Amino acid sequence: MADPTSPAPALPTGSDSAPGRGGGSHSDRAAHSTPPAAHDWWAEASGAVADLGVLVPIAVALIVSNGLSATAVLLPAGLLYLTVAATYRAPVAVQPLKAFGAAAIAAGAGPDVIAAGSLLMGAVFLALGSSGLLDRLGAVFPRAVIRGVQLAVGLLFASIAWGLVTSPPSTFSAPWPVLATGAAALALTGMLLRWRRGSALLAVGVGLAVAVIAAWGRAPLQMGPSAMARPDISAAELALAATLLVLPQVPLTLTNSCLAPADAAPRYFPDAATRITPSRLARTLGLANLGVGALGGMPLCHGAGGMSAHHAFGARTWRAPALIGAALMVLALTLGAQLGTVLRSFPLAVLAALLLVAGITHVRLLSDLRGRLDWAIALGIGAAGVTGHLLAGVLAGLAVVALLRVRAGRRVRADQRVRVAGLEPARRVDTGT
Repeated sequence: MADPTSPAPALPTGSDSAPGRGGGSHSDRAAHSTPPAAHDWWAEASGAVADLGVLVPIAVALIVSNGLSATAVLLPAGLLYLTVAATYRAPVAVQPLKAFGAAAIAAGAGPDVIAAGSLLMGAVFLALGSSGLLDRLGAVFPRAVIRGVQLAVGLLFASIAWGLVTSPPSTFSAPWPVLATGAAALALTGMLLRWRRGSALLAVGVGLAVAVIAAWGRAPLQMGPSAMARPDISAAELALAATLLVLPQVPLTLTNSCLAPADAAPRYFPDAATRITPSRLARTLGLANLGVGALGGMPLCHGAGGMSAHHAFGARTWRAPALIGAALMVLALTLGAQLGTVLRSFPLAVLAALLLVAGITHVRLLSDLRGRLDWAIALGIGAAGVTGHLLAGVLAGLAVVALLRVRAGRRVRADQRVRVAGLEPARRVDTGT
């Protein structure tokens, strides 16, 4: 019986055999640990663009609805990807802060409020990452709770994909009917699942070509970056950002951007796993958000689901984040003046298909759970997350694990007292939980 109260053990570099940290068949282990030289640039480029299904919709909404500069949105994302390539030497994902972005879009928050929230997020996570607290927390955090967060992210990706098809965001130009978009998304999903090598790069390339042609048809494209203005933040805007944007986001970023990617790294990128720690992830996203706040851009994080997306389509080394980072910077500086118009025309079927494949891949991380109680905790957190109550689900899961640890400790002490008295403790029947 798996013990749901125990954290997953640490995994040595280059190994993927530890329980809960990347075990699997011989072929799976060979695929995860293939030397970087065996992966060509085509596979790395395909994996590099695999996470655009998350980045593009939020970026477009913040540009169109909230008035952010397109160059200020994409330039920091590109710089952070280049930082990832140099720091982690592995495809650690760069994503928008999803709860933060959703709240900002729903409230119509202006660029100065969003910048204030980015600065606060940066300061909080830089402090947490510098304290070393997150590494200690990651060492004891229950595996079943982490898997529940990963399940919630996978289901959330599927939910967003469904929404892109059935209720296209008003920020996108969606000329195709729902049935046609849905059929195209399902066909693309099947293709992407069947032919991983290069398929994401092909789909995104075709989608970008369609978007450029559609945007050009409405008006001649203007080259060069979009205008950027330094934020002018008041005390009232700082207070609003703290309550509206930052407080709901911090616990989600702590679990999904720091603990969960560090947990998944040994399974996906064993050779780089020792470099991908919760504290380092907090520091890089913290520094990035300080820069984002100064530029008035889109707040960023390291998403665990994005790591699954990159890996699913062939990303294995530093080359993938370097490629997507360079591409985003080129787009920001050469097409930024009209990037909002171009991205609004990006085919939603492509984004939905990328999200579905990433969600399916991420949910597969649960394959190492053992025992009914582990599964019950993970499924409960996943259900809470997909209904918008992930934090409550995580807290409930932690409470269950804490109670189980207390009960296990009492049993151990009782057995010790029995042994001291010279008696044999009664044998307990394993119920399979």
